[in-house]
Amino acid sequence: MTNIRVENVSFAYGRGADMIKKIDLELDHRSTALIGQNGAGKTTLVKLLKGLLKPGTGDIFVRGINTKESTVAQLSRHIGLVFQNPNDQLFKRTVLSEVMFGPINLGQAEQEAKQQALQALERVGLGDKLEVNPHDLGLSEKKLVSIASVVAMNTDIIILDEPTIAQDFAGKERIRQIIQSLKEEGKLVLTIIHDMDFVAENFERTVVLNQGTVLLDGATRDVFSHKDLLRQACLDIPYVTQLAEMLGAPRTMLTVQELIEWKGQSSERRVNEVK
Repeated sequence: MTNIRVENVSFAYGRGADMIKKIDLELDHRSTALIGQNGAGKTTLVKLLKGLLKPGTGDIFVRGINTKESTVAQLSRHIGLVFQNPNDQLFKRTVLSEVMFGPINLGQAEQEAKQQALQALERVGLGDKLEVNPHDLGLSEKKLVSIASVVAMNTDIIILDEPTIAQDFAGKERIRQIIQSLKEEGKLVLTIIHDMDFVAENFERTVVLNQGTVLLDGATRDVFSHKDLLRQACLDIPYVTQLAEMLGAPRTMLTVQELIEWKGQSSERRVNEVK
């Protein structure tokens, strides 16, 4: 099923050059990473998907709704966006009220919104911060509050802009678990991200944007096998993929676990050959 359909969409800010150039794209149920160097058009495309911007030409359909004919409020029932900088998103005086705001804005009763918020905060590991002012938290925890505030809205589509920003290993692992659980619930998870290793480990599909156009689009393993095209977009392959290549792996590796299993099998074969 198609969640988002982008048809021949172009967009320019004011009278400037097009930031998005005649893009055609269909996004289904697969978790998808949008990658590309700064200025490639990633953030502009996401704002178009969310309805914050309207296409100059072409059309975008979110769950069958034309974004040109809908308000941001109407689209917010279907698509949620976690901003890159949580300071641009947070404005309430307590963590709980911050996370409740979205569900209440969608028309939920206060008790129902509170329950949704509490569940979302437990998911991100901030169930003990309910009465804390979100602006008193560190950047990593602010980011988790922002994620919880969108998760609590229970939209079919969730966009995460640089979800791993300011996160240590434990924070990244928690975000990985959140993404996995959202996928299991049948939600479409999109991300803008520069962390290629996180993309390789967690996203089924990858779209590479370059100068406002789609340069590559496909299964993540296939995309990371196109080193020359990625280099054209000023992108590197994941570190684990680079290491596997140096060790002579026969295919593109995406995770440390894959690399370990391959090396283990290779060692076992060599032992058997000696015998």
